[in-house]
Amino acid sequence: MTTPIRPTTIADLESLVGEEIGPTSWHTLIQDDINSFADLTNDHQWIHVDEERAAAGPFGGTIGHGLFTLSLGPGFMEELMAFDGFAHSLNYGYGKVRFPQPRPVGSNVRMRATVSAVDARGTGSAQVTTTQIFEAEGIEKPICVAESIGYFTEHEADI
Repeated sequence: MTTPIRPTTIADLESLVGEEIGPTSWHTLIQDDINSFADLTNDHQWIHVDEERAAAGPFGGTIGHGLFTLSLGPGFMEELMAFDGFAHSLNYGYGKVRFPQPRPVGSNVRMRATVSAVDARGTGSAQVTTTQIFEAEGIEKPICVAESIGYFTEHEADI
């Protein structure tokens, strides 16, 4: 497991712009997790949950939901960077999100991240864009590329 980077100031985050961080450890996609995600989101499309039909389908088996892969991002980020030195670190949303390649059941995935931009929002606050690239073992293309946007404040008064 990677020791997380611990930025505690906006200047620390600015110093990371352009630097690739990671990768994280591997996470294995199992059918039970796919089924649980389908139940949680009410997305029971056959390519995700019908193992028999999917075996005869275009990917030779079930594939994980793209949004399931994306949902691993916050946990993977915690593995790469710890933000406990900030008064607040809030998920602001996502810019572009793409799923260039399906993620088959049984595959291992990990994430690399690059701080793409740090935009000051007053003294002690910034909007931070991080490009997250999710890769699956043995698959050439990324399975997800996402621009995660966070809002960071150094002090309570900066909110």
